[in-house]
Amino acid sequence: MRTVGGFLLAALLGAVVALWTWTRPGVPAPEGGMGGVTIHVLNNGFHTDIAVPRAALEAGGGPLAEASRSVGPGDWILIGWGDAKFFVDQSPMESRIPDGLRAFFRPGNASVVMLDPETGDPVRRFEPGMRRTLILSPEAFAGLRGRVQDSLALTWGRPRLSTARPGDGARFFASREDFWIGYLCNSWTARVLNAAGLPIRPARSVTAGEVIGAVDRTGRTVSPAWNPAR
Repeated sequence: MRTVGGFLLAALLGAVVALWTWTRPGVPAPEGGMGGVTIHVLNNGFHTDIAVPRAALEAGGGPLAEASRSVGPGDWILIGWGDAKFFVDQSPMESRIPDGLRAFFRPGNASVVMLDPETGDPVRRFEPGMRRTLILSPEAFAGLRGRVQDSLALTWGRPRLSTARPGDGARFFASREDFWIGYLCNSWTARVLNAAGLPIRPARSVTAGEVIGAVDRTGRTVSPAWNPAR
């Protein structure tokens, strides 16, 4: 019995290690060059957004372009994903702890895709260590854009508005994906980047640091000068 128990424990540990180290390759590979699209991956310490040029986002047409055209003015759009209640709530964090536990541990929570317009350079609020910049080939950007669009819940082919954030033009659109501890905001961002060609480690992608690490491992980041006043 001890031998059987030891074998089962070793098999379980092996499965955990395999899952933890599993890397999901990305196709197509992100490339710069003519026609490249610059994007920024932004990290506030626990959550990641992707900033994309609004013109490139809307050029592909479809429900995502319609959603983008409905938000406030700005040359850039910050794209994020999260729980339909917790992600949108702007009240102090300490008052939202019970709801955060609900979002983490209850499976099948409704979620939203955020489109938040930026009128200036989206990296201006982030120090170099908290953001990464990539130049994607048109094909890679199409993959990224398509993955975001596929996340939208549609009604008669149109995006369904969940709520709008007063004062800054941001809008949250219903998503067809579920939020829970096994699939968090950073997990979603990692899969969007994977659709653009970046290899990711899905089991580790629950943290913002792992998402930034996935970008760093491509060796393709560029470093625009940081100017907080810009």
